[in-house]
Amino acid sequence: MATRSHAHHEQRALKLSLYGVLCFVVLGIGFALITKSDAILFDGVYSLIAFCMAIVTLKVARLAQRPDDDKFHFGYTAMEPTLNLFKSLIVIVTCVFALTGAVNRLLAGGNQAEYGLAIVYGVISTTGCFYIAWRMRRSSMDYRSDLVGVEAKTWFVDGLLSFAVLLGFIVAWSLELSGLGHYAPLVDPLLLITLVVLALPIPAKILFDSLKEVVAMAPPEDVVDEIENQLLETLTDVSTEHVELRVSKRGRVTYLLVHVVVADDFEVRGIAALDQIREKSESELKQWNPEIVMDMLFVRDRELAG
Repeated sequence: MATRSHAHHEQRALKLSLYGVLCFVVLGIGFALITKSDAILFDGVYSLIAFCMAIVTLKVARLAQRPDDDKFHFGYTAMEPTLNLFKSLIVIVTCVFALTGAVNRLLAGGNQAEYGLAIVYGVISTTGCFYIAWRMRRSSMDYRSDLVGVEAKTWFVDGLLSFAVLLGFIVAWSLELSGLGHYAPLVDPLLLITLVVLALPIPAKILFDSLKEVVAMAPPEDVVDEIENQLLETLTDVSTEHVELRVSKRGRVTYLLVHVVVADDFEVRGIAALDQIREKSESELKQWNPEIVMDMLFVRDRELAG
């Protein structure tokens, strides 16, 4: 029941992102045609890419809820970091392409735009993007969804882009009013360059984090330490000599391989007793993080724990 509720809330958050992106695609491209601004056009194209990826994200989120089958023995959750990797690559390529165009336009003397309408766009877009980013961030923390978390970061980047557009056009509008209008055409390409510089670090980080999950690298050391502390608390009633933990994260699922090296005084009361220890440990861990999947092995020879 909890899993079903989690999936429902995740789908609702992703649909909010989808509808929000669709609105901003229309808003951005429409204002770009009216104002003749390359910066607003880039913002609109960024939203269009996000719209296309949001549709794919909804599909992957549904697949991630499926159990394992003959094709995917460990379930479909590995698709999540793969999708996030793909999304970050698209954003990075878009940013690099926009940066090249902005530099060329700057060297050609800049670009004249309708700054008054551009300021209106900047206010609407900035407010909307940061609001949706806040909503998505709350949902990702409440329901431990990496997909929603990446969407929140994408919206935050879009909010930064829109805010930079707003500030830039306020500057350009001020230049026109102050008699320095000949500098105003330089604002649009300079603004676009600024947008790219602001936008690139976040998809680059998503790319690196997703790549670590795709190649099954361990999570950060502080995360592993926290998991290990939680695990050891569940084994306080077991006479152990050492507990060896290996952690792998794929999308929303955190997989634990645990080797419990039992002490000399550990008494085996049958396989059923070992199953009870494992079930108790996993149950308590799932209360802390419902997305944990664990295999627990009991050994006496420490070398077998690796």
